[in-house]
Amino acid sequence: MSIYSQIILFLQYDKLAEGEKEIANYFLLFAAILMIVFFVVKIFYFFEMVYVEYVKKKLFFNHVYLRKSKLTSSQKLTLRKNFKFYQKLSSKHQSYFEHRVYQIINETEFIGKDIAVTEEMRVIVTATLVKLTFGLRDYNIESVERIIFYPEEFYSQTNKAYHKGEFNFGLKALVFSWKDVLHGYEIKDDNLNLAIHEFTHAIHFYYMRVRRQSTSAAMFLDTYIELTSMLDSDPKLKSKLVQSNFLRDYAFTNQFEFLSVIVETFIESPQQFKIEFPSIYGKVKTMLGFNFVGY
Repeated sequence: MSIYSQIILFLQYDKLAEGEKEIANYFLLFAAILMIVFFVVKIFYFFEMVYVEYVKKKLFFNHVYLRKSKLTSSQKLTLRKNFKFYQKLSSKHQSYFEHRVYQIINETEFIGKDIAVTEEMRVIVTATLVKLTFGLRDYNIESVERIIFYPEEFYSQTNKAYHKGEFNFGLKALVFSWKDVLHGYEIKDDNLNLAIHEFTHAIHFYYMRVRRQSTSAAMFLDTYIELTSMLDSDPKLKSKLVQSNFLRDYAFTNQFEFLSVIVETFIESPQQFKIEFPSIYGKVKTMLGFNFVGY
C-alpha cells in the first residue's frame, strides 16, 4: 500500500479497527509535531532575519550540534601549533572548532598535483575556513567541494598565468600553492595569508548566492555594503585609508579583492587595525561576528 493510500485510510478514521486507530493516532501526532516544528523554525528564521537586517548583531545559536565530532590527537596538535586563535578559545569553543574542522575535512575532496596530501595540509586549510566563519552559523561553504594543492606556483588555465592560489567558482574548487600557504602562516602579522585571501573569495561568492536563505550571509553582505557605502560617503576616510598604505595596493583592484585583503588584515593585525581605522575595523568585526579574545 502506498503512503498516499495509507493517509487516505487514516483520514477515514471511523472505519478503522481499534489497532488501526492507535496507529493512526501516532501517525497524526507525528505529523502535527513536524508541522509545529516547521512553523516554529520558519517564524524563528523570519524574526532573526529582521533582527540581522536592522540590528546587525551576533546571530543566535551559532553552535548547536546534536553530537560533536572529535579530532585525533595529531590533528589537535596541528591546530595548537598553527592557530593561536584556537589556543585562546575556551575548552567548550575548542570542541566546537574541532567539530567544524572534522565536518569540513570529511565533506571535502583533497587533491594533490605533484604533491602528496598530508593530514597536516587538510587540517591547516580547513581550520582557516573554520576560523573565518567561527562567528557565523553557516560555515559549510558549498561553493568549495574540493581543494587542490600544488607544491608551488602553478599555471592556471583560467587566465593563462602563474598563480599562488585561486578560487574556481565553476569547478567549486580552491587551488593552492602549498609553499605559499605555509608562508602565510610563517609571519603572523604581515597581512599576507594566501589561504585566508582565497577562502574569503569563496565565502563571498557563496553568501551572495544564498543571501535570502542564510542569516549569516545577510549579516556578512549587508555589513560589507555598509562598509563600502561609509567609505564612499566619507572621502577623507577613504583617502586616509588609501594613502596610509595600511592595505596593500592590490586591495583597490576591485570590490572582491578589497574584501579579501581587508579580511586578511583584520585577521592578522587586529589591534593595529582597531587603532588606525576603528570604524572600518568595527564593520569587519560585525561581518564576521568576531567576538573573541584578541578581536
